[in-house]
Amino acid sequence: MKRPIRIGGGSGSSIDRRIGFAQLASGHPDDPVDVIIGDFMSEGNMTTLAAKRAAGGDSQTSYEQTFVNALKLGLEDIARNGIKVIVNAGGTDTERLHKVIVDLVKKRGLALQVAWISGDEVLPVILERSRANPDAFINKHTGETLASWPHTPIYAQCYLGGFGIAAALKHGADIVVCGRVADASPIIGAAAWWHGWDHSHLSELACSLVAGHLIECSTYVTGGNFTGFKRLEKGGRWLNLGYPIAEIGPAGDVVITKRKGTGGVVSVGTCTSQLLYEIQGPWYFNSDVTAILDNIAFTQVAKNRVSVSGIQAAPPPATTKVGITAHGGFHAETYYYIVGLDAEDKARMFEQQARSLFADPSVGSLENFTLLDFQLLGVPAKNPRSQTAATATLRIVAQAKRAEHLGMQKFMRPLMDLIMGAYPGGTVHMDTRMGLPRPIHEYFVTLLDQRDVKHQVHLPNGSVVDIPPPPKTQVFPSQQPSTPRFVSSAPVGAKKSALDIDFRPTIRAPLGAVVHARSGDKGSDANVGFFVEDRDQYKWMRKLLSVDKIIELLGDDYNGQAIDRFELPNILAVHFLLHDHLDRGVSCTSSVDFLGKNVAEYLRAKEVDIPRRFLLGRNVLGKL
Repeated sequence: MKRPIRIGGGSGSSIDRRIGFAQLASGHPDDPVDVIIGDFMSEGNMTTLAAKRAAGGDSQTSYEQTFVNALKLGLEDIARNGIKVIVNAGGTDTERLHKVIVDLVKKRGLALQVAWISGDEVLPVILERSRANPDAFINKHTGETLASWPHTPIYAQCYLGGFGIAAALKHGADIVVCGRVADASPIIGAAAWWHGWDHSHLSELACSLVAGHLIECSTYVTGGNFTGFKRLEKGGRWLNLGYPIAEIGPAGDVVITKRKGTGGVVSVGTCTSQLLYEIQGPWYFNSDVTAILDNIAFTQVAKNRVSVSGIQAAPPPATTKVGITAHGGFHAETYYYIVGLDAEDKARMFEQQARSLFADPSVGSLENFTLLDFQLLGVPAKNPRSQTAATATLRIVAQAKRAEHLGMQKFMRPLMDLIMGAYPGGTVHMDTRMGLPRPIHEYFVTLLDQRDVKHQVHLPNGSVVDIPPPPKTQVFPSQQPSTPRFVSSAPVGAKKSALDIDFRPTIRAPLGAVVHARSGDKGSDANVGFFVEDRDQYKWMRKLLSVDKIIELLGDDYNGQAIDRFELPNILAVHFLLHDHLDRGVSCTSSVDFLGKNVAEYLRAKEVDIPRRFLLGRNVLGKL
């Protein structure tokens, strides 16, 4: 029986540190990895790279150059130690990235074989199917059809599974470059290759899918974006967070660890935090398998070593996710500063002045804006200790279909001209560059039958291998399981159970004094998962955090849309999906929280009635 494969997560995005590949590759022989994966794609750069590809021309680089920079730092160690590399950094031009890597390897004099994956570019089939059937493609977030979408698609990219990667490795590739494979597909592909799995190994594939989700965002599972971050200050553990390693055994057994001798931590808490990130319910879909998460559990088996269990499996859906990009117009923004007293009144005065000026025929901007928003960011401190503490920011955001409608004389200049009649202390940000129009892109998320995808592997010897769709699929309801509130499983009339603990007396305090949380984006949806550190806290939290309570905590930010809720009792978590919470998604949102990462922190700051004994115990997360 083969030993577990060790897969290192060397990059979580195009703006991760460049050192991940080098850090992981240098661990031999005491801390070796067999494969390093890198996740460079997101819904943000998918649209910008799509626009570059659609623009054409040799000057347009529509792959992720950041991968090339990262690979250069560790390439010799990768070659010396026989490490495989798998990345989705091809963006929208994987073939060109393949040529770049082949040239780099040749220039370094290394005997590495490079393969690339195609099939993610699907605009022609999308347009063909839409013309034949106007109802063929439904936006997963808005419910509108592609045929009724008021934008012209310029690019469409689907999410591929991992079996193309497995085939490339089987045929001798050392480096596999991909475009839009799903974030966890490199891990699925590597594990399937190593252990010889095929589509019949659903349980093993589901475990590798979850392992992939845990390490795909690199240091998010080793202490990054973790609400227990203050515990990492001692000993400087929040410095140089180590890149994660997933050990996946032949039966799908998974242990998450990290590069030795680095900062950060791998704990039940960090793994729980990362699991809750970007999921949309208990069914976690991939083109190769569906992981069922209801009974997932984490166990701390040693320092910086967490085992994963309780994952169930189902066949994959017959469809795969597709992101369709279109030109969405232009965006501009600028900032005024508000200091001290009456911040809301000052902001209201300025907004009324600005709207009046934009409506003036001599300016004539208002009718051309598709969006004009005034956002007061922050609140000046009471009795402030410094002027900085007394300062809030008024953000003015505008969008329009044409760039000239946001030109200097139409947007930035009128706002600057208001300064002499503005509120007391009115001060505009002097850097006008963000006030100039920049392109934005609309993003349409839908599903495509996997049989319509031409998934291919381009091997180092020039031959091509076709990857068929999965032989067995399953149809899932469009709505994931959701329970709006905790429902006891105890029969009516049963004796008082452990869930009926009296949690009085209580103290009014921020939810985050006891509760961890993590949030993120999926298109225009935001997801947020809450978790705690012991069973009593969970019994209290699962009762407290209903859909109605989340609506109450959201306050003015609740948009009236549906909210889904499900529980993960083995990891003491409750998860919520906030539909359409993020405006129109990362590519064209008007929110400063364009990735949804701060929804959790906002909700943790809200005050609730917390059992007094929790606040006096050792698990308090922050000072009151």
